[in-house]
Amino acid sequence: MRINVADNGEGIEPSALDKIFVPFFTTKPHGSGIGLALSQQIIHRHKGRISATSEVGKGSCFSVLL
Repeated sequence: MRINVADNGEGIEPSALDKIFVPFFTTKPHGSGIGLALSQQIIHRHKGRISATSEVGKGSCFSVLL
């Protein structure tokens, strides 16, 4: 089963896209950088995968494969 979640927000800079699943990485001034790293860990423990694509100015799409 694949679940896609997309938005039409500001998107993620290409230089940050490779780091978004790294624990404690954040681009927000008051962010903790835990959310996506924890999500990835939970999904992996269920034998799944999560990936992201993004285009600056157009939005992002996260895909979860279980």
